[in-house]
Amino acid sequence: MAPDGREVAAGPRLVRPYALTSGRTESVVDLPIEATFEVSPSGRTATWPEGDLSGQILDLCAAKESVAEVSAKMHIPLGVARVLLGDLVTAGHLKTRTTISENTTSDERRELIERTLSGLRAL
Repeated sequence: MAPDGREVAAGPRLVRPYALTSGRTESVVDLPIEATFEVSPSGRTATWPEGDLSGQILDLCAAKESVAEVSAKMHIPLGVARVLLGDLVTAGHLKTRTTISENTTSDERRELIERTLSGLRAL
């Protein structure tokens, strides 16, 4: 199912993953798989052609999805998701939200662990 709720035909993609990133395998932004995002004002007002992955990714990131969740829900490899998300961060459409830092509280750490366990159980 597509992020907007439309049914998507199951089966292999006709476009190879490296074509989605113009052959790039690394993002200019360091993105751990647990990093979440916030859509910036420019990301909310940007318009994308129907079916464009950037628009679909921005829709997913409105729900504060992580790199891994975007990869899974878009059915694209993790490396491709990192590159595409990095492009959106560089363009100013997304802001990266750190997951854990030295200042992270116990409650925030517990919430991250609970979200991780919930995601693993859903698999």
